[in-house]
Amino acid sequence: MNINFDLNDLQAFRAVVEKGSFRKAADAIRISQPALSRRIDKLETALGVKLFERTTRKVSLSMAGRAFIPDVERLLDDLDLALLGITGVASTRMTNVTIACVPSTAYYFMPQVVAEYHRLYPRTKVHVLDASASEVQGAVVSGEADFGLSFTGTLDPGIEFELLLQERYVMACRRDHALATAERVSWDEMYRQDYISLDRSSGNRLLLDQALVSVRPQKPGICETRHVTTMIGLVEAGLGVAAVPSIAMPLAGHPLLVSVPLVEPEVLRNVGLIRRRGHTLTPAALELERLVREMKCLPG
Repeated sequence: MNINFDLNDLQAFRAVVEKGSFRKAADAIRISQPALSRRIDKLETALGVKLFERTTRKVSLSMAGRAFIPDVERLLDDLDLALLGITGVASTRMTNVTIACVPSTAYYFMPQVVAEYHRLYPRTKVHVLDASASEVQGAVVSGEADFGLSFTGTLDPGIEFELLLQERYVMACRRDHALATAERVSWDEMYRQDYISLDRSSGNRLLLDQALVSVRPQKPGICETRHVTTMIGLVEAGLGVAAVPSIAMPLAGHPLLVSVPLVEPEVLRNVGLIRRRGHTLTPAALELERLVREMKCLPG
């Protein structure tokens, strides 16, 4: 039997399966849509079967395509793993891996992780999508990101969550603030200060609203933002205090900022890896995930 197709055709097939459209698949593997269509046609002709059911609105796997995809993924993943492990070959092959992160985890985890990953695999480009918790989940579910870093809350049924660490919320304030030297501060006391809050689109806001049902601020916040990292910038500028996850705070010894534990109640946040349920990561993504897991205790 003459098998008249190559690895490029198999990679095109997997890209269409993962992206759900010829246009998105072509963008992902950086070829034109007509070129991708030719690769799929070539593969179908060589196999003598239709791999996709195509309509004007969507692309879905045929029965033959569903039977074929596990073998294709296993073959391509084995090849990627072999190339990653061979000095010289891996260094000449450019690949990509995408991780979606909520901004606080991007700040805490990713600088050290990306630096180490680049040292090990200089020809693999890491794309970091820093976005809200709902956008991070959406990127993982849709396949735009290989995996994500986020916190528990309202998780999509298609998401698997692996706990990396549990952290507490703290009050961020300037060193010259009256409460900067306190051992701990209650939420009621913090809300009596000029404070910066999160808007309702924030996953952190949803988590805090659920945890603080018995705490009612005495006055409204002076400013509202979408991202924790923006809040910290406003605190540093002297606008007020803010409740933030501890990993979002700068390193100890920051010249302007300190964090004070918030109590009554103590509010905790579970941070972890999220994956699309049932999805097998590529070797490049598995290596990045391994580094995130191993370097989770580094300060950030």
